[in-house]
Amino acid sequence: MMNCPMCLHAAHTRSSVQLSENTKERYNQCQNINCGCTFKSLETVTDIIMCPGRVNPAPPHPSRATAKAAQGNLWL
Repeated sequence: MMNCPMCLHAAHTRSSVQLSENTKERYNQCQNINCGCTFKSLETVTDIIMCPGRVNPAPPHPSRATAKAAQGNLWL
């Protein structure tokens, strides 16, 4: 979320376009009913603060049928 450059109230993104791998152009609209300014902004990745290490994939959640069958076995 950004603030409107005209009245400084909150502005919400209406749409966006990916310009490059690290840059996105956003179309914003002011939420102040007395203003309604529409403007463009650029969002760019400037620095990566921390890169994640190796990710260990987690097993998928059991399906409802599998979970019910397993729960039924627990309550013998």
